[in-house]
This record gives sequence, C-alpha cells and structure tokens, in this order.
Amino acid sequence: MISIKEKVAYGLGDTASNFIFQTVMLFLTYYYTDIVGLNPATVGSMFLLVRLIDAVTDPLMGSLADRTRTRWGSYRPYLLWLALPFAIISVLAFTTPDTDYQGKLVYAVTSYIALMLMYTAINIPYCALGGVMTADPEQRVAIQSYRFIFAMIGGLIVTSFTLPLVDAFGDGDDAKGYQLTMLLMGVVGMVLFLLCFAGTEERLKPEKPLSMPLSEQLKSVLRNDQCRVLCLVSVVLLTGILLRNSLAIYYVKYVLNRPEDVTLFVTIGMVGGLIGCAFAHPLAKKLGKIRLYVLLQIGSAIACVVNYFIPINMWIFALVIHFVWGFLLQMSSPLLWAKMADVADYGEAQSGVRLTGVTYSTVVFFIKVGVALGSAMSGWLLAFYGYEAGTVSEHVNSGIAFSFCILPALMSVLVVIIMRWYTLDTQQVEAAQQQIQAARLSATH
Repeated sequence: MISIKEKVAYGLGDTASNFIFQTVMLFLTYYYTDIVGLNPATVGSMFLLVRLIDAVTDPLMGSLADRTRTRWGSYRPYLLWLALPFAIISVLAFTTPDTDYQGKLVYAVTSYIALMLMYTAINIPYCALGGVMTADPEQRVAIQSYRFIFAMIGGLIVTSFTLPLVDAFGDGDDAKGYQLTMLLMGVVGMVLFLLCFAGTEERLKPEKPLSMPLSEQLKSVLRNDQCRVLCLVSVVLLTGILLRNSLAIYYVKYVLNRPEDVTLFVTIGMVGGLIGCAFAHPLAKKLGKIRLYVLLQIGSAIACVVNYFIPINMWIFALVIHFVWGFLLQMSSPLLWAKMADVADYGEAQSGVRLTGVTYSTVVFFIKVGVALGSAMSGWLLAFYGYEAGTVSEHVNSGIAFSFCILPALMSVLVVIIMRWYTLDTQQVEAAQQQIQAARLSATH
C-alpha cells in the first residue's frame, strides 16, 4: 500500500509540470498571435513541426531513463537534476525580444523547441516513475488519481492567476507581464519537483541491465498491440482537448463577447477537472477502467454538442456545460495513465524485457502529437476563418464556436470507437504480472 504522503509527493510533480503544460494549452496560441504578433497559421504550423523533434527525443529519453542506474533509482534523479533548467527555459519561452517580425519568429521557434526538449527530459522520467512505484493495478489508479488532482490544482493556479498576474506584473505591458508570471511559476515549479523527488520511491527494479539497442526496444514496444491502441487513443483524445482549450479564450472573448470573464470560464473547467479526478479511483473500482473510460468519452461528446446549441446570451449555462465537460474528460485522465503502467506489464510478459521508460515515452509522444495537432488546428482554423487579432465578425465567431464544440465532440466519439480494441482489464493485468513473476523465478533457478 502506497502512503497518502507519497501519493501527494508524486502529485506535486505534475503540479509543477502543469504550470507549463496548461499554460501552453490555454495561453500560448493567444500569446504568440496577440502579444508577440505572429500569424496564426504560422503559429499552428510551428506547433506541429516542433513535434517532429519529439519523434526522436521522446524514445531517446525513455531509453536513457531505463538505462540509468543510481542510488535514487532510474527515474527520480531527473527530477533533481533538471528542476532548475526547466524553470529557466520556461521563462525564456515567454520572453518577447525587441526585434522585427522575422526575429520574433526565429526566437519563438527556438525557445519553443528548447521548452519542449526540457519538458521531455523531465516529464518522461516523471511519468515512468508512476509505473514503478507499485505493481498493484488498483494502487496505480489511486496514484494517478492523486497525480491528476494535483495536476488540476496546478492547472487551476494557471487559469486563476495567469491573466491577473500578467496584468499586475506588466502594468500595461503584457509581454513583460507574461515573462514575470512565468518566472514566478518556474521557481515554484522547481521547488515542487524537488519535493516530488524527495518524497517518492521506486519499488519495481529491473532484474538486469538493459543491453537491448534502442531500435529493438522500439520494435518490442510497438509489437505490443495494447500499446498501439493506447497511442491511437492518446493522439485523438489530446487533439480534441487542445483544440477546445486553445480556442477557449477566443470563444469567451469574441463569441460570448465577455472578455472580462476569460479567467472565470477556463477556471470553471479546471475546477470541474479537479473534482472529476477525485472520482476516478472509486468509480473505476466499481465500473472497471475500460467501461468507465468509454462512458466518460460519451458524456464529454454530449456536453460539447449541447454547448454548441447554447444561445450566446445564456452565460451561466455555458459555464455549467464547460464545468461538466472538464469534470467528465479529466476524470478519464488518471485512467489513461494507469493503463500505461498496465501496458508496460503486458509488454514485459510478452517480451521478457521491462521497458517502462520507452513504453511511457512512446505513448507520451503520441500525446504530444495530439497536443501539437490540436494547437496547430486552432491556428489553422483561425486563419481559415479569417481571424485577425482584436477583430470580430459573425463568420469568424461561427467558425470558432463550431471548432470549440463540435470538433472535440467528434474526437471523443472516435476514442470510444478505438477503445473497442483495448482489452487489458484487471484480470488480464494480474495474469501478465503472474507470468512476469514466474519468468523471473525460473531465471533464478
């Protein structure tokens, strides 16, 4: 049994991560288009192209973490080593140079690449750490539930305080405001990563040093049919989430014509997500991870469709629906990450080699592809509708509303269809773990 103290310590790592992840999801598109002044189509393409780098760096980082051997374990040390560099890069990514358009674009691309590289370097080991703290399938859901409660707390801090802090620190200069806001978040995030390092323990140790080449590791992971299903689910789901989150500020500011209520709207969605994460563990015990996950996606799709047909003058109803969407969708997040640990066990039972870091990094790569696609689509769609910063038109508003509501609903429906091929229930996971233990016992005799 993992103590509550250790679960909280693990969760603090995702509070730190979400200072960046949620800021990128909610504000980076707006920051680049309306603060830096970049073309939205260019921003969209940049988000997608930078993700191509992750195709190389994610598995490399996963393999490096799997091979790491220290007195602290394989994955925890990176939280100690990279906490400060992560904070520094976070500030640089939200710094606007005083130069021409081309210079700003080059700086944006360079700093965004650096931010994503650093995020990969610290987040891949952090994610894999959750898979080696325990072998108990129920405790894995509990650990991920705590993780995402604290992730949502981090997101809640971002949604509640980012824009007010930008106003306070910037005093009319939003570029300066974003820079100083990220400085504060970076320092706090660094402290939280260090607390996560100090308060967790790796219990599932590899039986022998990993000598398999990276190419063979990747082939082994991709031969895992359940891992392939989870990768596809991840890219589709995150595309929908990022599309909706990236457009939230535009939806409230222009479609609902309530620019003063952007912070309230995104915060309400985050509060819903926070409460939803707390329900993931007890409901998964009652309904099962797979069934609950499918039901949550169906509910999320319905919420989005209802959102589309809300008259724009029904502000309270829009808030309620956004809360419900956050509640349902984020309840599914701990289930997705708990399934990654199950998939790693299933893969070891198949191949005889434990590849926790590479398995997590493979799924995380597809999560990042979804993040990139959702962010890119938001920029491309804004450009397609003819959006220009600060302007309002009925055609643009209709396009934003459709993209904010209907497209994420379609993504959730597609996830439901893909989940038909995911079969790793509790019984199958326990059978895989028994097979692993039997193989290890046989190897020692």
